[in-house]
Amino acid sequence: MTPATTTVPGVMRTSSVAPGTRLDPESQELLQALTGSGRAYDDACARLHELLLRAARFEVTRRARSLKGAEADAIATEAADDALLAVLRRLDDFRGLSKLTTWAYKFALYEAAVKVRRHAWRDRELPVEPDTLASLHGGVPGPEEDVEMRERLGTIAAAIDEVLTPHQRRVLVALAVNGVPIDVLAERLSTTRGALYKTLHDARAKLRVQLEETS
Repeated sequence: MTPATTTVPGVMRTSSVAPGTRLDPESQELLQALTGSGRAYDDACARLHELLLRAARFEVTRRARSLKGAEADAIATEAADDALLAVLRRLDDFRGLSKLTTWAYKFALYEAAVKVRRHAWRDRELPVEPDTLASLHGGVPGPEEDVEMRERLGTIAAAIDEVLTPHQRRVLVALAVNGVPIDVLAERLSTTRGALYKTLHDARAKLRVQLEETS
């Protein structure tokens, strides 16, 4: 990413530091530059991008030790790029309760985590929903407590079939049963994390009512 081209079109770069908050000199200088323009703004973006890239590289290494060389660096760079844009868009959320660099650092960690999860799933198909529900219904019983657990899972699977919409079933099974990362599912379904959280909440509420009625 070329730091000099990091201006976000249509976004006013402002800040909402809490009244009476005294920023440390580094944060004060960086914030002033990032809410300004020209050479000072470009230089501040370059400095911040360098920090975010270090953070992203650390997080990529921590989460995916098998990633090496150019592949890991590409993921970290993409994460740093997206983190910088997120910081610029959300400068008005900065309250001055920590150093600006500390606040910005978290954006890089988040973006790196998202990129690593997506990379891990890049060649994987989403689990097939009917197969997952069939596995809840089936299975060979073991000891008595396993029989009870199997019956309980069968009841849950039946409730999933009966009361949820196809979309709710798909989201619930993917997130709650098969452990698909929510950002991966959002990308595959061309939706947002917020929309998926809402669908998951509604699906769980429906299941709770159904299971209470059948218990």
